[in-house]
Amino acid sequence: MKALFIGGTGTISTEISRLCVARGWELTLLNRGKTRDLVPEGAEVIVGDIHREDEVRTLLNGRVFDVVADFIAFTTADVERDIRLFEGKTKQYFFISSASAYQKPLSSPWITEGTPLHNPYWEYSRNKAACERVLRDAYDDRGFPVTIIRPSHTYCERSMPLALHGPKGSWQVLDRILRDKPVIIPGDGATLWTLTHSRDFAVAFAGLMGNVHAIGDTFHITSDESLTWNQIHMSVAEALGHELKPVYIPSDTIGRLYPDQIGGLTGDKSNTVIFDNSKIKRAVPEFLCTTRFADGARECAAYILSHEECRIPDPAFDAWCDKMIDAWDLAVSGFPRFAE
Repeated sequence: MKALFIGGTGTISTEISRLCVARGWELTLLNRGKTRDLVPEGAEVIVGDIHREDEVRTLLNGRVFDVVADFIAFTTADVERDIRLFEGKTKQYFFISSASAYQKPLSSPWITEGTPLHNPYWEYSRNKAACERVLRDAYDDRGFPVTIIRPSHTYCERSMPLALHGPKGSWQVLDRILRDKPVIIPGDGATLWTLTHSRDFAVAFAGLMGNVHAIGDTFHITSDESLTWNQIHMSVAEALGHELKPVYIPSDTIGRLYPDQIGGLTGDKSNTVIFDNSKIKRAVPEFLCTTRFADGARECAAYILSHEECRIPDPAFDAWCDKMIDAWDLAVSGFPRFAE
């Protein structure tokens, strides 16, 4: 069985690549060749840029695949290009959408694949939903063999999942915990969230590869473990061996002062979501998430603390947090107290 992964060394795709090679798939990765240390032994790498369509067509000339999975398609232009490149060249094409595209605000926290796609807060999510429509039309009109996957918050050992961090990743928040500084948690930290380790995700994804029941269909893949953001941050602090010092600030306040966070908070993380995974379990009976987040957090902490490349300082975000916390404390101290 032959598979082509576009990307293949990212947060989600690295573990899938490893599992596919272990299972005997003939795996080819098409990427820019900048993360060769994450390529599993036995996989072929074609160095190329998927955004250069003519170049990729030449690189892949005469090659056909049982599966093509694009892990870096974000816009309708991306999937329209993939349809042109791979129609008639693959038996199954995977599009990685996003569970963030589900309805916001939610009419129910219980999410199935039939939950409407509508997220007015986040362009990223709207683009993913638009990609799904293009691919469904291609399947309906001429049988383009798409399988749509909707991950939620999937993580690996290289980056700790958190509710709020700066543009350079999660390290600066971990550093604040290690220095016993307060950490901002959006809202009251009581909303439920789902975190899925990429190793567990890979089992479900690989089980859909070459699976006739997945053609033309959509699946979300998540853990069944639901945790509050308070529990998540407590697990992170415990993994680092330090006390968590939370400061709770409303998500809409954060969004007003850090507009880039509106999509990720109002359009995603500040909503309680509980995923019904019965569909993926029917399609892939072996799928079972075995990594509790408390264990995953310890794994992440150990890896990040031993790999300097994962510790990217973000002094601008650190300074913003200090100013936000000081301003919030000052504002709250001036609020009137109710007394009968």
